[in-house]
Amino acid sequence: MHWVPDEGPGRLWAPPPWPNLQPGVLGASLNISIAMGGCFSKPKPVELKIEVVLPEKERTKEDASPNGQASPLAYKANGRARHYHPEERPSTLHPYPSPHDRVEAAVCHVKDLENGQMREVELGWGKALLVKENGEFHALGHKCPHYGAPLVKGVLSRGRVRCPWHGACFNIATGDIEDFPGLDSLPKFQVKIEKEKVYIRASKQALQTQRRTKVMAKCISLSNYHVGSTNILIVGAGAAGLVCAETLRQEGFSDRIVMCTMDRHLPYDRPKLSKSLDSQPEQIALRPKEFFLTYDIEVLTETQVVTVDVKNKKAIFKDGFKMEYNKLLLAPGSTPKTLSCKGKEVENVFTIRTPEDANRIGKLARGRNAVVVGAAFLGMEVAAYLTDKAHSVSVVELEETPFRRFLGEKVGRALMKMFENNGIKFYMQTEVLELRAQEGKLKEVILKSGKVVRADVCVVGIGAVPATGFLKQSGINMDARGFIPVNKMMQTNIPGVFAAGDAVTFPLALRSNKKVNIPHWQMAHIHGRVAAQNMLAQEAEISTVPCLWTAMFGKSIRYTGHGEGFDDVIIQGDLDELKFVAFYTKNDEVIAVASMNYDPIVSKVAEVLASGRTIRKRDVETGDMSWLTGKGY
Repeated sequence: MHWVPDEGPGRLWAPPPWPNLQPGVLGASLNISIAMGGCFSKPKPVELKIEVVLPEKERTKEDASPNGQASPLAYKANGRARHYHPEERPSTLHPYPSPHDRVEAAVCHVKDLENGQMREVELGWGKALLVKENGEFHALGHKCPHYGAPLVKGVLSRGRVRCPWHGACFNIATGDIEDFPGLDSLPKFQVKIEKEKVYIRASKQALQTQRRTKVMAKCISLSNYHVGSTNILIVGAGAAGLVCAETLRQEGFSDRIVMCTMDRHLPYDRPKLSKSLDSQPEQIALRPKEFFLTYDIEVLTETQVVTVDVKNKKAIFKDGFKMEYNKLLLAPGSTPKTLSCKGKEVENVFTIRTPEDANRIGKLARGRNAVVVGAAFLGMEVAAYLTDKAHSVSVVELEETPFRRFLGEKVGRALMKMFENNGIKFYMQTEVLELRAQEGKLKEVILKSGKVVRADVCVVGIGAVPATGFLKQSGINMDARGFIPVNKMMQTNIPGVFAAGDAVTFPLALRSNKKVNIPHWQMAHIHGRVAAQNMLAQEAEISTVPCLWTAMFGKSIRYTGHGEGFDDVIIQGDLDELKFVAFYTKNDEVIAVASMNYDPIVSKVAEVLASGRTIRKRDVETGDMSWLTGKGY
C-alpha cells in the first residue's frame, strides 16, 4: 500500500535540486542598499536582497504554486512577469524533514473509527489528530495553532474541522486554515493502511510545533524601486492588514508590500490587552521580526497617513512623505471614545489602545482604587483582570446590566452576579458627571446619581469610532458614522482601493447581505484575506459566520452569529451555575448563539449556519438539541 502524501497541492517535501545555489549556475543574489521603507521605522536606506533567476526553460523542473494554483512564476503585475525563487521552503517552523526527523507508528485498527469520527493518537514524539470521513483517513496536527485548543473536541463537517474555542476551520485533506482566527495552518501527516491497521508517518518537529506556515513568495521585482514607490500599500497593521500581506505572499505575489501603522510595534494580538494588562509587545506579537524580513513585508511604524490622493494613487504622510501605490488596503481600525465630562483632562484616566496603555493601567492600579466606565467586553475584561490586584474595582454603566445590548438582560444579570461574587461593585443606570483630582491626579469619580466613588485610576471603555478622519476629502465613500462601506469583495467605491477590519461596513451573508459593522478579531482576519484575493483578481466573496469570545475569571463565553436587533432569548441550561446556551432570535429565526461551559455547541451552530441552513426558534425552544447532531450541515 502506498503512503498518502502529506504535502498537499504544491507542497513538495523533496529537497530542492540546488542545495547550494551558486552564481552562474541557476541564479545569483546581490545586495543593494537603497532608500526605501524599512521594516521597523520610517523610510530609510535598507538592504534589499534581489534574486536573479534564469528563464524557465533552463530549469530542471517546473516550479509549482505554493497553493496548487497557477504558478506564481506566471503571475503578472504592472504588465510584467514577476518571479519568486524556488529555493523557498514551506516554513522555518516546518522545514524539509530529513529521514532522522521521521516517526512512524500503527495507531489503530481500520474499524476503530466510524465515518465522521476523530481521535487523538500518540506517535511517541507527540500527538496527531486522526480523522475518518467518507471512508478515508487523514492525519494532521491535533491543536489549533491559534490558542492551542484540542481539535478532537471540535466539529468535523464538510471536509474540515472547526476549533471548539474560537471557530477557526482547517481542511482535513491539506491542513490549510480556511476560516479564522489565527495565521498558521496544521501540519499534515502521511497515512497508510496495511493489514487492516492504520499507520501514520510524521515529522517529529511538526508533532512538537503543531503548526505550519504556508509557503510564501518573496519580493524580487527588479524595477520601480525608488523612494516613495510601492505596489501594494496597507494602511494599518492589525489582523486585517497582516492577513492581507500574508495572503498576497501565499498566493505568489512578489512585488513590494508596505504596511504602515501609527503604532510603535509590529502587528500584535490586540484583544489580549484588556484580558491581561501586563502583556508585553514581544509576548503578543503575531509574527516575529524575522518573519517580516524573510518575506519582504515592510512595516513602517509610528507613521501616519493624513490624506489619500486616489486620482494619482498616492498616500501622503504626516511628515510630508508621499508614497505611490498600485493597490491600497485601508485597515486603520478605530479610536476609543473618551469622556466629555468635567475634569476629563486629569491624570490617570485611560483608554486602552496599545500595550503601553494596558501596562500603565496595570501598574498604577495595584493596591489602589480602580473605576471602570463601561460594562461591555473591554470594560468587563479589565475589571476581571484587576479584581485580585487593585484594592477595589468599581464599574459604572448606563444600562441596567452588563452586556445588555449584546447578550441580553438574563445573561447580563448572571454575569453581573459572577462579578459581584468576586468583589466588583457596580453603579448601574448612571453616568460620570465629574472626574475630581488632587494635585492633578484622579481621586474621585462623581456620578450623576450623586454617588462619589474613590478612584486612583479610571479606565474608559465606552466604545470606539472608526479612525477614518483622514479620508474625508479623498473621494472614498463613508457613511454618516465614518465607516467605509465595501462590497462582498471588500472593494470601496474607488477601483483598486479596498477596506477591511473595524472601520468598514460589509454585506453579511448570514443576514441577507445586510450591511453591518462587526469589529471582531476573527472578522478582521477574513476581511484581510478576501481583500488580498481580490487584489489578485480572484473574485473571492466574504461569506464567513462571525465568531467571538471573551474570558473572565477563568470562564469563557463563546458567541457566533450576529444578534443585532434580537427580540427574544431562549436559555437552555442553568444561568446560576454559569452553564448555559443562549439562543438569540428575531421573529422565528435564530440569529446568534452564546454559551458558557457548553463547548463545542457554539462551533456546532456556526457550522450549521455556515452550511446555509436556517435554525428556527421552535428548534431550540423544546431543549432538544438533536438537530445539531444531524449530518445535513
